[in-house]
Amino acid sequence: MNVDELLKYEPSKSFEDSRKTRFHENDNFEPKKKIKTGNLDHLTEKERLEVLKMLENEPEVEPFTETSLRKLMTQFDKKFAKNQEMRIKYPENPEKFMESEIELNQVIQEMHTVSTRPDFYPILLDSSFLQSLLSLISHENIDISAAAVSLLQELTDLESSMEYLEEIKVLIDYLFEQQVFSLLISNLDRFDESNKDESEAVHNTMAIFENMIEAKPSLSVESSKQGLLPWLLKRIKVKGPFDSNKLYAAELLSILVQNHDENRKSVGELDGIDILLLQIAYYKKHNPASAEEYEYMENLFDCLCSCLMLPANRLKFLHAEGLQLMRLILREQKNARHSALKVLSYAMNNLEGKENCQAFVEMLGLGILFPLFMKPADSRKKKNKENHNYDEYVVSIISSLLKNCSDDNKNRVIGKFVESDHEKIDRLIELYFKYKEQVEKVRFSDEEDMVFLNRYFIRKFLIKSILGR
Repeated sequence: MNVDELLKYEPSKSFEDSRKTRFHENDNFEPKKKIKTGNLDHLTEKERLEVLKMLENEPEVEPFTETSLRKLMTQFDKKFAKNQEMRIKYPENPEKFMESEIELNQVIQEMHTVSTRPDFYPILLDSSFLQSLLSLISHENIDISAAAVSLLQELTDLESSMEYLEEIKVLIDYLFEQQVFSLLISNLDRFDESNKDESEAVHNTMAIFENMIEAKPSLSVESSKQGLLPWLLKRIKVKGPFDSNKLYAAELLSILVQNHDENRKSVGELDGIDILLLQIAYYKKHNPASAEEYEYMENLFDCLCSCLMLPANRLKFLHAEGLQLMRLILREQKNARHSALKVLSYAMNNLEGKENCQAFVEMLGLGILFPLFMKPADSRKKKNKENHNYDEYVVSIISSLLKNCSDDNKNRVIGKFVESDHEKIDRLIELYFKYKEQVEKVRFSDEEDMVFLNRYFIRKFLIKSILGR
C-alpha cells in the first residue's frame, strides 16, 4: 500500500460508530444554567450569600496574549504532526491513531479563542497554521473536518469583531487565494445532514461563504465561478422537509443574484429559473408552516425577481410557464399571492417584458388582476407597508400592459376601465389622490423621509402614466 492509499484510508463502519461514540459520549450533557446576578430578589438571604460567594471564588480567567497564542499554535502543530505520523504508521489499525485524533480535535476547539483576537491574525498568516487548518477540512475523520470548518467560521465572523475589519479582510484574501470556496464546496457532499453535527457543519460552511462575501462583495461572482452557485441551486431543490440549511441556501442565493448580472446569467444557464419555479409551486396551495419557512419562501421569490432583471431570463421564465404559475397563485388565498404580484411586475416591466405582457393578456390574466386592483388596501389584513407595495405592484403591472401590449391586447386592458360604469377609473382616481396626499405630507427631516418620498413619487408616476397625463 503506497502513501497516497494510506492517507486516503477510511475506517470501517463499525469503527466509525465507535469513534463517534467516543467523540460524542457527552452529547446528552446539559450545561449548568448561567446565574443571573441582575436580580436576586427571589432568593432567600442565605441563597443570595451563597451565590455571591460562588462568584467571588470563581477563578480569574487569564488574558489571551500573543504568548498564549504561540503556545497554542505549537501544541496544534505537534498534534497535527502526530496524527499524520500515526495515520501513516498504522493505516490498517485505527485504534492506534484514534487517540491522536481526539487530541487533535481538542486543540482545534481550544484554538477558537483566537477568534476573539483578530489583531493576532497576522501571526496566523505568518505561520503554517492556516495551511494546516485548510488541509484538515478534507481530513478522513469527518469530525475533524467539521471541527476545522467550525473554527474557520469563527475566524471569519465579522459581527464579533467589526473593529478589526481590515485584519479579517486580509485573512479572507488569503483564504480566497487558497481556493477555499472550491475546497469547502467539494467537502460538503461528505456531510450527512441527517446527522445533527454534520448538518451543523454544512450550516457553518455556508456561514463562511456569507462572512467572506459580506466582507468582500466582489467575491460574489468569484465564488460562483468556484462552484457555489450550482451547489446552492442543488441544495434548495433537495426533496424533504424544510430545514434551516435550506433557508440559509436560499438566503445566500438571494445575495449572489442581488447585484450581479453575471450570477443572474449563470442561474439562467443552470436551469435555475425552472428550479426556483418548482420550489415556489409548493406554496401555490400551501402556506409556510413557520416564520422561518415564510422567510424561505420570500427568499425564493426575491431570487426570482432579481434574476428577471436580466432580459434573457424573462424569456426563460415565459417558456418555463412562470406566468401560468403566478396566475394560479393569484387565484389562491395563500401567503404567496403578494409575492406573485411582485414577480409579475418584474417580468413585465420595461420593453424587455413585452412578450410576458402579451402572454399574460392572452392567458386571461386580466380576469385575475383587476379584481385585485379593485380591492381596497384597507380590506386586506396586511401591514401598512405591504399594502402600499401591493398597490404599487398592481399599478405597475397595468402600466406595463398598456405600454407593451399590441393594439388588440391594449384595447382589452382599456376595456376593463370602461366596463361596470367606469368603476375602475374611480378606483384609479382614488389611488391617485390617496398617494398624492401622502406625498404632500412628507417632511424632509432625514434620509428615511427622502426614501419614503421617492417611493411615493414612483407610485404617482405609475398612476399618471395609466391616465395618460
